[in-house]
Amino acid sequence: MPENKSRPPQDQPWENGWAPDTSRAPGTRRLWLAGMMAVATIAACATAIVVTDRASDEQSRTASADDNTTFPGLISYATPSQATPPEGKSGLSTVEATTKTPRQQDAGTPKPEPKPEPSESPSREAGSPAAPKPPATTWRSVRSVNYPDRYWHASGGYVKLDPVGGSESREDSTFKQVKGLADGSCYSFATADGAYLRHRNFVLRSERHDGSALFAQDATFCARSAAYSGAVMLESVNYPGRFLRHRDFQLRLEPYEHSGQYLADSAFRLVAGLA
Repeated sequence: MPENKSRPPQDQPWENGWAPDTSRAPGTRRLWLAGMMAVATIAACATAIVVTDRASDEQSRTASADDNTTFPGLISYATPSQATPPEGKSGLSTVEATTKTPRQQDAGTPKPEPKPEPSESPSREAGSPAAPKPPATTWRSVRSVNYPDRYWHASGGYVKLDPVGGSESREDSTFKQVKGLADGSCYSFATADGAYLRHRNFVLRSERHDGSALFAQDATFCARSAAYSGAVMLESVNYPGRFLRHRDFQLRLEPYEHSGQYLADSAFRLVAGLA
């Protein structure tokens, strides 16, 4: 058996002939193992980052492919509906005299209109006379809302708001209502002697038709809803936004004003002719 030689003490190499190996630095193996572990850790971190980025890209592509995808927890706001424009050419909102009904939940859903019930009157038999047609001429008087005892009265070439007098006054306060000279959906008013009511310099007058397009426009007025039940406002066809109103009992064409006095002065009721 080989003899176990004790290792000479390292603190005295010059006495026993032993010398330490100086070609390798102490702890080299430990440093090498620590370096390998550090490299492996860095590689693992880099791999994890790459995998995470790819997962994020996949998710973002999926989300962008479907624009309508909604996620829980997010509050969506509906697109506000466009407001319905007011009726009439003037662009002014209609003032309602009656109490407004409560707003329904499904206001935007149109309700089916009820079907008209069959008429109980017997059908016209063959050979029987036809029903009489309504008269082509309609005679009207125009009464003020805030002065119910006063009517439009043509006198001296002007139209004023006067109380009813004798038979002559009644005749001058009765006008033939016809289709508008410039717009068939509106009105024109003619006197018994064939003159028309037209505005000139924004004052309502009684004049003969001169055949011009300007006269036809000045003599045409469109009925709009008034603030009072059964009444109308009369808007000029060639000056939208201006309505006939009485001031000091003189009929004039003035711009719309959102005031109680204007709404009362410009509201009239078309009633049966006084003459």
